[in-house]
Amino acid sequence: MAKGDDLQERFINSAVAIIKICEQLPSNPAGKHVSGQMLRSGTSPAYNYGEARGAESRNDFSHKLGVVLKELNETGVALEIAKRCEMFSADGLAPAQKECKELSRIINASIKTVDKRK
Repeated sequence: MAKGDDLQERFINSAVAIIKICEQLPSNPAGKHVSGQMLRSGTSPAYNYGEARGAESRNDFSHKLGVVLKELNETGVALEIAKRCEMFSADGLAPAQKECKELSRIINASIKTVDKRK
């Protein structure tokens, strides 16, 4: 499996984890709001990384990776809000938070590499 395929698999697994978390958040107004936001931003990186892999140029690739990074950052914030509001156990959120941070570091490094090669 190619490196990009491995990363795509991680993004898909991360999206699945986010969906499962969202399904367990409270159904009160605050829980629904955080869940909706987290669901959108938490699944978006998988889709956008798939798009980036089909980029038409280095600039397009870098731009699409930037979108992935923005969505990962938003997801990290949503996970932290859910944790601080005690909508989900801190231990239950820890793996998703760790993966979100790791994927952010990988994408950030990829953007820097692509930008150096321009």
